Amino acid sequence: MQPIDFSKAKQEGKGFQFPGEFEITAVGNASANLPAHVPQLLERAGLHVLHETVRHRHSGAGNFVSVTVSFGCDTREQYEAAHHALRADPDIRYTL
Repeated sequence: MQPIDFSKAKQEGKGFQFPGEFEITAVGNASANLPAHVPQLLERAGLHVLHETVRHRHSGAGNFVSVTVSFGCDTREQYEAAHHALRADPDIRYTL
């Protein structure tokens, strides 16, 4: 897996500040119960999940669901670990 490229954000003065709270969105199979599964995956990766922020939306045909959740992390490595943990799950197609 390629590391996330933050160079453009840095150039535009929009870099991330650590520690902080961040939002991540995972898109995957609607049948996989992702609204419950995504926070579990993030917690297993050692991140502090803000459960009250979990929200989801189904695709028009109902085959996919996007799940957005906020989490706290102290370092860029933890942020990248969140994306890696979600992308490693076979029911998740991609993360934002």
